[in-house]
Amino acid sequence: MSGLIESPAQIWLAVEPVDMRRGIDGLSAIVQQRLGYAPCAGAAFIFRNRAGNRLKVLLWDGNGVWLCQRRLHRGSFTWPKASETVFALSQAQWQWLIAGVDWQRLSASSSADWQV
Repeated sequence: MSGLIESPAQIWLAVEPVDMRRGIDGLSAIVQQRLGYAPCAGAAFIFRNRAGNRLKVLLWDGNGVWLCQRRLHRGSFTWPKASETVFALSQAQWQWLIAGVDWQRLSASSSADWQV
């Protein structure tokens, strides 16, 4: 992630929008019951509202739970239209997502070969 929060081993997006009034307990229940994961396993879980302009991140760091929120003042976050309930993100995709970039259209370039 960045700053105070350590980068989690896995980042999961909940595909369906959630009620942003939910707090740590409500989002943890979604992680367990709908997504089928343990909220305290060290992964980050990303949720969005129906309008797509707000995100909440739920993360257990070993000592406690982080719940962070981000709101866009213009536009919306790019979100997968997957048939699954949860979608895995790479660290690069996460950075593109929070920057407002359409991360689904981007991919890292392959390493170049150079021969003399």
